[in-house]
Amino acid sequence: MTAKPRKIHIMFHDAGGGHRNAAFSLKSIIEQQNRPWQVNLVQFQELTDRLDVLRRVTGIRIQEQYNTLLRNGWTLGATSLLRVLQMIIRILHRPAVRLLTKYFREHPADLLVSVIPHFNRQLHESWSAACPGKPFATLITDLADFPPRFWIEPIPEQYIIAGTEKAAEQARAIDHDEQHIFKTSGMIVRPEFYARENVDPRELRKQMGLREDLPTAIVLFGGYGSGVMHQIAQRLDRANVPVQLILICGRNEKLAAKFRAESWKFPIHIVGFTKEVHRLMCAADFMIGKPGPGSIAEAMVRHLPVLIECNAWTLPQERYNAEWVKEKEVGIVLDNFRSVANGVRKMVEPGTLARLKNNVKALNNQALFEIPEILAGLMLEPEQQEDRQSVLAEQM
Repeated sequence: MTAKPRKIHIMFHDAGGGHRNAAFSLKSIIEQQNRPWQVNLVQFQELTDRLDVLRRVTGIRIQEQYNTLLRNGWTLGATSLLRVLQMIIRILHRPAVRLLTKYFREHPADLLVSVIPHFNRQLHESWSAACPGKPFATLITDLADFPPRFWIEPIPEQYIIAGTEKAAEQARAIDHDEQHIFKTSGMIVRPEFYARENVDPRELRKQMGLREDLPTAIVLFGGYGSGVMHQIAQRLDRANVPVQLILICGRNEKLAAKFRAESWKFPIHIVGFTKEVHRLMCAADFMIGKPGPGSIAEAMVRHLPVLIECNAWTLPQERYNAEWVKEKEVGIVLDNFRSVANGVRKMVEPGTLARLKNNVKALNNQALFEIPEILAGLMLEPEQQEDRQSVLAEQM
């Protein structure tokens, strides 16, 4: 008799691209592995639209307002805005739980996986009410939590999947036991970043109109690009830094047009929205970008050191990322990109670049393949889970 397929809900939203990427990456690898599971991606914001207070006042979803702040760099004071958002979430706690409970009762499953912050208390309460005894796991898509009540809740039943030892320590600090904490070897990234590309970097550069022998940086600031990219290019150009740039402008057509309209002393290759970032990284020696967990993790998997900045404008939940880069010695952290010319000069020194690349390669992030095994263990019968977790701990 064929076993009934297990059902999994993955809860995500579109505030920033990392949550969506994590959800789709997890679903993709589960399907590639032919797991006997039915995976349902649930867009949290669509499910809870009626509770979106900011949308009632402004006509714009919270996630859209958040993404507008990111695109325009209006992030100074983000910590205060974050705490206001958390206050609103607490005020709407009961109606959110009622709404979510109704959904989960109508759509029961064997496991709920959250890849979003802020709402894990509401998700846990509603899930427990609708599907009692079924596991609830939070897959943290940041390198660390930003307590209180960002990713990790003081709820004993919350399983935590952490990509760094820092995040695991934060879970222990609020009394989560080892049976509820799973430490992976890194952050989840899309499957294509693990693909082996049979390309010669020098030939790939030639196809882009770049020099084959010049140090190459891929400049990446998310799917909508950033005006900071133009400032970075100008500073490097004026300083005659020996480098060339692959500029990922994403959906920011005005930014791409601005690059094309100017003359540059060094070679540049301008790219609009693309799903080939993993391939373009093959032509690069390092990445210049914001300290986002997704772009850093992608660069690590592609063996690229990173050049990032960290200052008062950096999102509070991303500031630890800069500490991690320095701790692991996998890149250079600037106070701001006004000193990008000096940062790039240091990066392209042969000894520095080789040392950083070796440190990046040593990380060997396999989280994408580890997480389905963790989820499989969570859906075992309770008496089997302890043995399976012990095996996983020995393997990681």
